[in-house]
Amino acid sequence: MPAAEPGIAVLERTRGRLAAIDVLRGLVIVIMIIDHVRDYFHIDAASFDPLDPAHAGAALYATRWITNFCAPTFILLAGVSAWLQRARGKSAAALSWFLLTRGLWLVVLECTVMGFGWSFALPYMLFLQVIWAIGWCMVGLAACVWLPRGAVLAVGVAIMLLHNLLDGIAPAAFGPFANLWMALHVPGVWSHAGVPFAWLVYPVLPWFGVMLCGYGLGPLFLAEPARRTRAWLALGACMLAAFLVLRYFNLYGDPEPWKPWPTSAQSVMAFLRVQKYPPSLMYLCATLGPVFLLMPLIERWRGATARFLLVYGSVPLFAYVLHAYLAHLLSIGLRVLTGQSLVGQFDVIRIVVTRPQLLEGSGYPLWVVYAMWLVVVLAIYWPCRAFAALKARRRDWWLSYL
Repeated sequence: MPAAEPGIAVLERTRGRLAAIDVLRGLVIVIMIIDHVRDYFHIDAASFDPLDPAHAGAALYATRWITNFCAPTFILLAGVSAWLQRARGKSAAALSWFLLTRGLWLVVLECTVMGFGWSFALPYMLFLQVIWAIGWCMVGLAACVWLPRGAVLAVGVAIMLLHNLLDGIAPAAFGPFANLWMALHVPGVWSHAGVPFAWLVYPVLPWFGVMLCGYGLGPLFLAEPARRTRAWLALGACMLAAFLVLRYFNLYGDPEPWKPWPTSAQSVMAFLRVQKYPPSLMYLCATLGPVFLLMPLIERWRGATARFLLVYGSVPLFAYVLHAYLAHLLSIGLRVLTGQSLVGQFDVIRIVVTRPQLLEGSGYPLWVVYAMWLVVVLAIYWPCRAFAALKARRRDWWLSYL
């Protein structure tokens, strides 16, 4: 495989094109912040699923649905970035060690820094989501980089296509290893002696398939423009066509079949309401398909907006940690200013899981959510820009872990 990889000269010629990865990553970070701000601020955040056609209006539904693009794009690009390191000449051994150590570091970060940030309590209930999934996917990819790239891509595609065949297997079937099966494929709450200690929302197996696909598709980012555009459009069109056919006829790919609702708007909502936890094949087709279709435009995106997004995308982990803490602090501060109860603002995850009724009636209308989203996005811009500049100036080994 190494002999077939592009050299440094090719990578240098495509530096501008590869900036599209950070622009896209920055875009999904900014969109993702909407969802986490909504969790803290919206009055109905704990009352019902914002994708439920029976309760959600169009604005709330769209606010939640648009954030579906974030996790699959982010994890796919993590795989792409790993392949680009290989393409730059990093040996399989060096890349494997980096992915193993960074993956384990992300798992530790999720269980410590992020665990406290979501809850603001000690002890806190673990909240195992996207950083957890990326970490373990990197650990798995550390083993796969020894394989030919085509084999890695084939395994990733197979996982994405076939994992829904496992939907009927309940954790109880594994007896003492039930929690391990949950970690792989079934979201839920981990308990010890009847006491919940972790809320697992990102089972690893389907996301591992997405990361492997990102690694396998890495060469597309270095292909000639015409070939690259054809490939992105073909991939996107195929995934969207598969989604429309399989979803419309309820053939395969999502555990919850859709059906028409009393209104056309509700029917559309039901059709697009596909399972994220874990991500079904239909979810991945409905999100990655449009991303692939937009890639030719994103690669040509220039100007102030692209430069703005590039800042967040160049330091994604830093932006992620910073936004979570700031959103939580702003939620507490606004409630103090407006005289709302602080119940549910501390030990948040445990309350969401065990006593969500305490959160009902607390919060603000959707326009406040968007106002706070803008505050968070703008407030973290300058710290992100400063840290991005530091990473550009320095090549300390530890900066690659942040």
